[in-house]
This record gives sequence, C-alpha cells and structure tokens, in this order.
Amino acid sequence: MLHKYLFLLSIFLTLAGCSSLPSWNIWPPFAKPKAELPAAWPASLVGQAQPLTIGERWWTLFDDAALDTLVAEAFEHNRDLALAAARVDEARALVRVAGAQLFPSVDASAQTDRSRSSEVAPIPIPANALERSSFRAQINVSYELDLWGRLRGAGNAARAEVLASEAARDTVRVALAADVVRGYFSLLALDEQVALTRRTLALREDNLKLQRVRNSAGLTNDFQLRQLEAELAAAQAQLPVLERSRTGEELTLAVLLGRSPRAMVEAGVKRVAQGNATPPPLAPEGLPSDLLLRRPDIAQAEQRLVALNARIAAARAAMFPRISLTGYLGSESRALSDLLSGPALIWQVAAGLTQPIFQAGRLAGEVDAIKAREQQALAQYQKAVQEAFREVQQALSAQTRAREIFDAESARAAALRDTLRLARIRFDNGLTSQLDVIDAERNLLAADLNRADALRARRVAAADLVRSMGGGWQAK
Repeated sequence: MLHKYLFLLSIFLTLAGCSSLPSWNIWPPFAKPKAELPAAWPASLVGQAQPLTIGERWWTLFDDAALDTLVAEAFEHNRDLALAAARVDEARALVRVAGAQLFPSVDASAQTDRSRSSEVAPIPIPANALERSSFRAQINVSYELDLWGRLRGAGNAARAEVLASEAARDTVRVALAADVVRGYFSLLALDEQVALTRRTLALREDNLKLQRVRNSAGLTNDFQLRQLEAELAAAQAQLPVLERSRTGEELTLAVLLGRSPRAMVEAGVKRVAQGNATPPPLAPEGLPSDLLLRRPDIAQAEQRLVALNARIAAARAAMFPRISLTGYLGSESRALSDLLSGPALIWQVAAGLTQPIFQAGRLAGEVDAIKAREQQALAQYQKAVQEAFREVQQALSAQTRAREIFDAESARAAALRDTLRLARIRFDNGLTSQLDVIDAERNLLAADLNRADALRARRVAAADLVRSMGGGWQAK
C-alpha cells in the first residue's frame, strides 16, 4: 500500500511545482496616463502662507461635538456606504477566486453501480456474469500551466478591481461626511432664521398691541395701524416657509445618518448653535496641485484602467496554446471488500494541449472589445482629472467669496441694527413716522436672515473644499 501513497504524493508535488514556473512576460506593463498640471493653485484663491494639515477627520476643525457624533453615526449606518463596503468584500472574494486558478485543483470522487447485460447479446456472456457490481474511489488532480499569463492577467485585473472598489468606498465616505456637514450647518442656519423670525414676530405683536391702544386714544391714525398689521402678517407668512424647509432638511439629514423610518419620526437631529464659529482658510499658499491626484475617484478611474490593461493581456493570452495536466489515483473493484486491495489500484497521468485555430474572429473580437473599454476608461480618467480640478478651483473661489459675503452681510446687519435703534429714538421723540421704524425692522430682519445664510455658506464652502480635495491633505 505504501507505493500508492508515494505515487499520490509525487503527483501532488509535480503539479504543485508547476505553479512556481515563471510566466513569460510578453505583454507591456501598464503606463499611468500623464496629466498636465499647474505647479500650484492661483495665489488669489489660497489662504494663509503657513502650512496647514487637514487630517482624515477633517470635520473636527469645526470643533462641534454634536457634528462629530452625527458623522460617526452616518459612517456606521448609512446605506450607501454599506453598499460600497459590500462591493469591496465582493471584489476581495473575486481575487481569491482568480488566485485559486494558479494552483492545482484537487477533488475526491466515489462511485458505485450495478448493471445487467443481455443474454442474447452479439457477444455471449456467461449466465453467472450477466449481473455485476462496480465500486470506484479516486482522487483527481488538474492544473493549467500559465505560460502566457492568461490566469495571471485575470488575477492582476481582480486585484486592481479591489483597489478600485476601495477607492469608490472612500469616495462615498468623503462625500457622506461632507453631506452631513452641509446638512448640519444648513439646519443650524434654518434654526437661527426661525428664531429671528419668531423674535421679530413677538416684537411686532407687542408693538401692534401698543399702537392699537394709541389708535383708540386718537394718537395714531388707521393708516399706520393697518401698516403694522400688514407687516405682522408678512412675517407670519414667512415663518411656515422656514419651518417647512427646516423639517425637510432634518429629514434629509436623518436619511444620511441611516436612521429607520421610526427613528426619523421620533428622534430629532441633535445640534448645538455655534454662533459665528468658522474654520480657518483651508487652502494654504504653496499647496501643490498634484495633490489632487490622490482623490479617491481619480484613484478609482486609474485602477479601472489597470484592470482593463490586465484583461487585455489575458484576452491576448487566450490565443496561445493552453496546456493542462490531469491525473487521478484510486481503486476500482467488483466487490466493496476488495476496493482497498493492491490489485484494485487505478491511476492515470495525462497532459493536454489546446490551440485555437479557427474561432471566426471571436478571440480577436474579445481583445478589441476590451481595448475599446480601455479607451473608454482612459477618457473617463482624463475627464475625472478635469472635473476634479474644476471642482477644486471652484471650491477655492467659493470659500473666498463666501468669506467676503459673510463679512459684508455682518457689516450690513450691524449698520441696520443701529439704524433701527436710531429710528425708534426719533419716532419716540416725534421726529419721524412709524413707517420709518417699520422699514428699519423689515430691513434688519432681511439682513439677519441673509447673514445666517451667509454663515451657512461659509461653513459649507469649507466642507466642499475638503470634499473636492479628496478628504484632507498634508501640506509640506
């Protein structure tokens, strides 16, 4: 029995040793497409000159514990991120499938059957041999020599797909964090606008009560009273619009957080008003433009190119001879009791070569199709680079302009607040009419609402810039 096991071992060693044979590298390596990049961003769009590093947890720059909690919740429960993570797991599993093709395949089989032959067959069979049984057990080994790199190309493509899926997941992660930041600060802005409108309503209601008393005493006319009533109604009509927008923004943010329908209804989004807190300018002077190529969506497009390049090599290799080795070792007998005996030994070692000769252009067509997909991926990569630079330059400009708008709106609100104070003093002293006070109140409310929205835009612009840069960077 020892010789059977030695023979089986020799088959395993021979075929496994074939896996270490070098594949002939007959295909050119992948060459990364070159991009024409400027040396740095325009000086008019960047911030302070000192280095600034934005880490992976870039949203902590806002110093808001409630925001940090919401981003962590989104990372844990968001469905789009979960889908992207599952695609990464799928790609990793396919790498194992592709890698397994480079090693011998071993399986065991067992078979038993009983049959009866005809008594009047052309070749006479003894009566005692008409019925017979057969028992068979064997171990099968098969292996394909990857001399031309067909299997290796498929493995390289699968590994590139893993990197592409990981980059896609990172793209979703960066976008998710930015969307949560955007939604959070939009919600804060709407909170402030609702509060401003309610305070204005309360003041106008108190003023209207006073003016009604004065009108009853004959100190004011009906025209002034109706003006106050109209202004109060205008503010009352504005409040439901803001509250509707706030409810919609809160529900949108709840979806980003991955909350269930029940939690969306029963649990609100916790937030803390931050006043005028804003991050510093996020684009330091001298930040290299090639830093943008680390964006995950550009990395994803590049890995798609790598995968297709590898698949072209695999498709070309399919035109060359395919050499396979097979073998089995086992036992076969008429009786189960004799299955493990020496005379029942069976074995086979075989080698096969398959060379495509006429495929009606199928193999060449497959190569051409993959080449066309590679050209599509190249165009997508180049477009991704173009779009990335457009987004970054636009985000840099938006950050600068948002800061300028916020400063202007803050100055306007401060001036109108002082204007209202003076208008009330002049009205109390009989130097002006109630209409001047109404105009000052209306203008101040509009300025305060615009300032709240400008603060939101300034905060959102910082998040959009980090998103466009791929989620943080390290300045040198």
